[in-house]
Amino acid sequence: MIIFETSRLIARHITQADMHELLTIYNKEANMRFISSGKHQWTHTELTKKYRQSNQNNHPGIGIFALVLKSDNSVIGEAGLFNSFDNLHQLELGYIIDSGHWKKGLGKEVCSGLIQYAFQTLNTQTLIARMYANNKSSVALSEKCGMAKTNSGHTDDGKEYFVYSIDNTCPQNAKP
Repeated sequence: MIIFETSRLIARHITQADMHELLTIYNKEANMRFISSGKHQWTHTELTKKYRQSNQNNHPGIGIFALVLKSDNSVIGEAGLFNSFDNLHQLELGYIIDSGHWKKGLGKEVCSGLIQYAFQTLNTQTLIARMYANNKSSVALSEKCGMAKTNSGHTDDGKEYFVYSIDNTCPQNAKP
């Protein structure tokens, strides 16, 4: 089932057929270096379990979705909306795009698509994105999508992080 579309991408439910491409993405260190655990050695069983846990018992439309390139129907990553705060009016967004597709504007399409979908379809009031401060691309992308830095801090292991957010009352609502 399609969750949302952009000009070049489809975000849809993950299928078993997607697992090989997603596992390849998860096992590239470059793709995972800014993900909280940094883990880049996944097994098929581990990744299947992660998706099952992330997507079960969620409100419809919340979870992790496959990102499919329309031009060749290949899976190039994942995108998700998470109920990190036990409040359906405040969701967290996240995404992973394979490094072979970086610097092509796809991140902005995904981020903008998630924002529009959350605001227009799920009636979310606020979206947040959390990232390490040294993830310059995600910081810049958050700002391009209309998000503003609302908090910062340090993880237990001393890494600096930023919190960006956007409210449904923002007039631009991250147009792609």
